[in-house]
Amino acid sequence: MNYGIDLKDVSVWFGEGSERVDAVRHASFTVPEGGSFGLVGESGSGKSTILKAITGLAENWQGSITILGNQLGKTRSNQFYKSVQMVFQDPYASLHPRYTVDQVLSESLSLNTFDNIDQRIVAALDDVGLGQSFRFRYPHQLSGGQRQRVAIARALVLEPSILLLDEPTSALDVSVQAEILNLLTDLRQEHDLTYLMVSHDLAVVGHMCSNVGVMNSGEIVEILSIEDLRERKTNHPYTRQLLEASV
Repeated sequence: MNYGIDLKDVSVWFGEGSERVDAVRHASFTVPEGGSFGLVGESGSGKSTILKAITGLAENWQGSITILGNQLGKTRSNQFYKSVQMVFQDPYASLHPRYTVDQVLSESLSLNTFDNIDQRIVAALDDVGLGQSFRFRYPHQLSGGQRQRVAIARALVLEPSILLLDEPTSALDVSVQAEILNLLTDLRQEHDLTYLMVSHDLAVVGHMCSNVGVMNSGEIVEILSIEDLRERKTNHPYTRQLLEASV
């Protein structure tokens, strides 16, 4: 099996000496190419820190991180960022308020030396269900759901193989959350994408992912298939606690 993402014994920490905080300890999991894996747990459990280690935003880590067969070092190449893109939690904070949608998407393409920029922007907007009429709007002219669609388009426009999804619906109204989750599900199938999703919401992970790693205090305490999660076939008391809290 080809793995899109393969983590072995990964630990991440912040600070040094007496101020060191071990945010993730000995995390291991794999995501097959074209697969979807969720990391679920309470705030502060280390879920988003794993995404930061993969993208290079958290510099202090050890272990093995392999993406599409390439083992990562301490720096990330331009090719890495073409292959791996991230969709952040807050669409209000992740878009430049003075940039039109066109400028947001053009900047990503120009920085990564893509050609046919116009065509790529139109295709990306169509992909996320916005269309050309949104191309020259500013973020303040968009709803929360529309902003998150632009953020997804910004990730897709570089034609990545992997999307890292950091609580992509938690800042949105409940009525919009399902739309965005369904969009992401469709896009994964259409573009054969690999997803690694972070969420505190078991229902969201259940909708999106095939397998889930349950995190507590920096450790992955259990890895389950979604079928086992739904049937409550769990061995760890913390997973049972999460399930009971989600009812």
